Parts: sequence; structure tokens; C-alpha cells
Amino acid sequence: MRLTIVYDNEVFDDSLGLETGWGFSCLIELNEGNILFDTGWKGEALGRNLERLGFSVKDIGLVVLSHQHWDHIGGLPYVMNQGSDLEIYVPASFSANMKRDIAGEHRLVEVSDAQKIFDGVYSTGEMGSRIKEQSLVLETDKGLLAVTGCAHPSLEAILEKAGEFGELYGVLGGFHGFNRFKALEGLGLIVLCHCTQHKKEIMELFPDVSILGGVGYYIDL
Repeated sequence: MRLTIVYDNEVFDDSLGLETGWGFSCLIELNEGNILFDTGWKGEALGRNLERLGFSVKDIGLVVLSHQHWDHIGGLPYVMNQGSDLEIYVPASFSANMKRDIAGEHRLVEVSDAQKIFDGVYSTGEMGSRIKEQSLVLETDKGLLAVTGCAHPSLEAILEKAGEFGELYGVLGGFHGFNRFKALEGLGLIVLCHCTQHKKEIMELFPDVSILGGVGYYIDL
């Protein structure tokens, strides 16, 4: 399994001419196929980043959207236009208009409760109250990895939910204003992306396992 950050407001590898933008997207390569988690804001920039990293939207069979904020779904029209027969997982709380548009072109899957997407890949289900959001949980050889969009429901709640699927190894994504740092104790990997507000503090508290993510960062697990 390889995870590659393909859209972020920071760049990890500036030697590839990758573009940054406010938002987040992560490509997950699996034997069963590739998953795109969120689509960033600008679709064409996402497409160029994918190409410069050796990918294409046509390599993607499944899209998972964390929540209905423009910086996580803005690239979806581009992905839908470029992709073929996509399966698109969205929180059930997405607007009726958006769900209708998705279902008119691709296969829509509405997510309410925690569920298995396929072997080794799970959704936390939509969490939170004011802003509903789903995260992914991936089985790796080192344990479970949680992949978050913005962690609006609170990162500690997401990690607790992810832990219901097994032993948690790490987390990658946006943490928003998360500052209950004790919840990160014991993790073997913390990849800080996108909207995380307390990157410096987390890096100082967990220097051996924390990584500043950005476009072009990848990890094999």
C-alpha cells in the first residue's frame, strides 16, 4: 500500500513542479485498485499534480469525500469528467442536489454508519454534528492508519472510532484546531497536512514520529 499526497497547501517535494492550493487530496494505491480521498479545490491543478507524480484520473476507481467543503470537493467535477464508472462515497448528509448530480454520472454510495468499503478499507461513518465528516481507516502491516480530511468532529473522536477496527498505528491528514495532544501518544506515525493549526507543537512533542506532509509526500505501509 502506498499513500501519496496529491493536493495540499504545502509542498513536500519542490523538485517536481507540483502545485499547491488550499485543500487536500490523497491517493491510496492498493492491490484492489486506487482510491482518491478528497479532491482538493482546483481540479485542473489536481490533474497536473497527478500527472507529474505518474498518475492519471483514469487510474482511479473509487473516490471517498470526507465532507462538503469546497477545499475538499472542488476538484470533483474534474475527476468526474475525466474518470470512468467511478464509485463515489459521500456522507449521507451531503446536499440532495450534489448527490443527484453525482448519481447522474457515476455510482453514488451514501455513508451514514461505520462500514467496510472492501477488505482492509473502512469508513468511520459520518461523524460530528454541525459539520459531518467521514474518515478512512486502512489496514497496514504496522496496524491501522486513519486518514482525515479536516477532523471537524475532533481528531480524538476520529481516532477513538478508528480504534474500534483494531490497533491504531498512525494518522495522516488535516487536524484543524486539534490541541488535545495526549490523544496522539503511542502512535508510530503522525503526518500533518492541510488545515492542521498546531503543527509546530505536535512536531516538538512527537519529533520521532511526526512528518510535515505536503504535495509529493508518499509513504509505503
